[in-house]
Amino acid sequence: MPYDFILKDLNASKTQKKIGTDKGLAKIGDGVVNLAYSVAKSIYLTKSAANNAIIRTGWKVSKEVLSTALKNAGLKSFAKSRADAHDIADTAEAIIAYIWLNDFLSVKEMVDLLVDNLEGDLYKRTEETKNATNAFTVLLKHLKKYLPES
Repeated sequence: MPYDFILKDLNASKTQKKIGTDKGLAKIGDGVVNLAYSVAKSIYLTKSAANNAIIRTGWKVSKEVLSTALKNAGLKSFAKSRADAHDIADTAEAIIAYIWLNDFLSVKEMVDLLVDNLEGDLYKRTEETKNATNAFTVLLKHLKKYLPES
C-alpha cells in the first residue's frame, strides 16, 4: 500500500488515547465520515422516494451526532479528559479513520451499516439528527472489536 508508513506509525503506538486524540487522523476521518453518511443518506432517501427518483445528497455530520454516538457506544475512553463536544466528535472521526486505514472496514461496509440503521424522515433536521446519531452509534459499537482495549 502506498500509505504503509502511516499504518506503521499508527500501529507502533496504538493506545486508545493515541488513536482518539490524533488530530491528523481526525481530519482524515472527517472525510470518511461525511462521504459514508452522504452516500448512505442518498441510498436511504432513494429507496424511500415515492416517485422512484434517484436522490443524491450530502450532509456534513455534526459534532452533536458524532459526540453523542461515541458516548452511546461506550468509547469515550479514547477521548482526552475534559473533552468538549468538538473534541469528542474528532475522536469518533479518528477512530473511523483508524479502522478504515487499517482496512478493518471499507467505506462500502460503513455505508451499508449506516443504511441498515437509518429510519424515519431524514428531511426533518431534528429527526435526521436523532436517526443519524443512532446509526453512528451502531457503527461505532461494531468497530469496537477492532480497537485496542487500553
